[in-house]
Amino acid sequence: MSEAPSFPLDAISRHLIRNTADGILIAHQGKLQLINPAAAAMLGVTVESSIGKQIESIFTLNPALLTLFSRSGDQTLEVRLPKRRLAVGIGHTLPGGERMVILQDVTEKNELESRRESLISTMRHDLRNPISAISGFAELVEKFGDLNDQQKRFLTRIRQTTSKLYDVIDTLVDLAWIEAGMPLAHQPIDLVMLVDKAVSRLRTLAYDRRVTMAVSVQKPMPAVMGDPMRLEMVIFHLLQNAIIYSDVDQSIVIHAWGDIHEAYVSVADQGIGIDDDELELVFDRLYRSRDERVRERPGGGLGLTIARTIVQRHGGDLWASSNPGQGSTFTFVLPAVEA
Repeated sequence: MSEAPSFPLDAISRHLIRNTADGILIAHQGKLQLINPAAAAMLGVTVESSIGKQIESIFTLNPALLTLFSRSGDQTLEVRLPKRRLAVGIGHTLPGGERMVILQDVTEKNELESRRESLISTMRHDLRNPISAISGFAELVEKFGDLNDQQKRFLTRIRQTTSKLYDVIDTLVDLAWIEAGMPLAHQPIDLVMLVDKAVSRLRTLAYDRRVTMAVSVQKPMPAVMGDPMRLEMVIFHLLQNAIIYSDVDQSIVIHAWGDIHEAYVSVADQGIGIDDDELELVFDRLYRSRDERVRERPGGGLGLTIARTIVQRHGGDLWASSNPGQGSTFTFVLPAVEA
């Protein structure tokens, strides 16, 4: 990092910039004024040889990085790094006219995601083929002789179980991935935006089942830190379950609120409800209620498991309250942070 940048830095700022794992570069009028050790290592340059030089002369072979410095306003681009590494570059113009670029190395993250997709693909092939075979043989049994009522019930249960397993393979791999402690994104999140996305994705399902969704959110909501894709998945699963287990012409209410310490999101329905002794069991993987009305609805018994796991990985918790025959409410809480 430059020892004498053209703009003031206090001791705390210097310490943070010097020791952060993200690369930070600041230029003014095309000249590099600051580069921290992380950025120098990522880009294969030295701090001493770079300070004060024109950006174009230092990073001639990196057009994405040059673009981030040449544009105004907030910009985000992928930046190729030496040794086949990749970073996300974020460009921002400072109040004094300086241009700052932050580099976040995402090489390992992308490799992990690639391995996850490969694992899902392998599981699809290795599990779905035998599951399909079991289902096929179950269909053939009835074609070779009469069955008594008990045997027919057994065949029906086989079909239901194979169908459930077939549907939950991807979710099961995702759950195993998260439970194994694989890294999640860590960035400021607007929960209201995630609620809106989940509602939008499920609007067609709600329309088909004649279920009304009502959204009530506090504005502004406290910010939380975490993985937006995973937390949207939590809201999606809760809302999808509420729609599936509601009868026609019923309503669902999605409520979000919070304070300086915690942020809450709840999904309340008027559906089947849950018995008291099953309120914790519904979070167990592959658990389906003994209520026949529940078993008749589609579902693999993993949505609530993965939802609670994600919330707990973010330092929060997820719980249920219910009155059988009157509906259920699922609520999760996350620690809030200053915006």
